[in-house]
Amino acid sequence: MAALNIAFEAPDNARGIAPSRERAIDLVHLAKQTMGDKALEVEVLQMFARQARSCLQEISSGDGKRACAASHRLKGAAGAVGAFKVADAAEALESDVSDAARMAAVITSIIEAENFILKLSR
Repeated sequence: MAALNIAFEAPDNARGIAPSRERAIDLVHLAKQTMGDKALEVEVLQMFARQARSCLQEISSGDGKRACAASHRLKGAAGAVGAFKVADAAEALESDVSDAARMAAVITSIIEAENFILKLSR
């Protein structure tokens, strides 16, 4: 009888496709933002990768005001494309741009997002 109950239980995705905060880029969120246009998704992700790299250069400049502003821009751009790990790391860095651990988290999350984007582009 237990096997019968297991077979008819609702699956985890019974409510539809759910966003994933485990991936470097939440593809469900991105699809909603681009209305499912795959070509637009690729273009948006490539633009995000360039912007993230640019922000990272400014964050690394040593100028606190520039680093804070770049962290803020990165947070917004990352949230828009579904790079929530990058957005969370940038938000943490924005509150204390002198924290080396927060800087490392931003760098790591950007590299993960870039690698994810590169894999999608193949």
